[in-house]
Amino acid sequence: MDFIFMLTRDDRTVTDCLEVLDTIEDLGITHIGFKDIGVDPSTLAKLHSRIKDMGATTYLEVVSTNRDQALASVRTATDLGVDWLMGGTWIEETLDLLRGTSIGYLPFPGEPVGHPTRLAGDPDRIADDCRRAEAAGCAGVDLLAYRATDADPLDLVRAARAATTGRLVVAGSITGIDQIQALAAAGVDAFTIGSAAFDGSLQPHAGTLRAQLAPVVGL
Repeated sequence: MDFIFMLTRDDRTVTDCLEVLDTIEDLGITHIGFKDIGVDPSTLAKLHSRIKDMGATTYLEVVSTNRDQALASVRTATDLGVDWLMGGTWIEETLDLLRGTSIGYLPFPGEPVGHPTRLAGDPDRIADDCRRAEAAGCAGVDLLAYRATDADPLDLVRAARAATTGRLVVAGSITGIDQIQALAAAGVDAFTIGSAAFDGSLQPHAGTLRAQLAPVVGL
């Protein structure tokens, strides 16, 4: 199971993202993501270039629940040339914008609400959305399982895993090793952590970002 380190806190790219890369560059993290809000476009371009220079796979996650803003994020992803685009629910429009690129698309199943994003939808809704995404040509889904408002997170994970053969990424509010182990047991392909590393939730008695991330990288 891949660990995707998100350079984000509260669904925004941290303003010192370039300095954070300097701090964690030698930890061997091979999947790194960010949002297109929180820093300016020039910084985003530098950030993406730096991550690629590290040899890591890049991810941009859409957080807007507004159609026009979400599709603007898709255009940012194509301009940057990220490897993976995560999030959003406008599948057909997004795939149209990605046509001709090598970017894999992982939409949100369910109904994302608000900012930071919560997830509405029961297991049946999640499964239906996963099947719809796969049929449309998506590479998998980006499931906000631990931000669920209507169901147990692992019930949503199991429903998604049963409904899709594509890449299943679980994102948002993962704060402990026990959650990570449960996701691995449920067949998840990758998970993201951002805020929990920056606010110290992963290792409450450790003081540095490196100390927060090291146990996760070693899993």
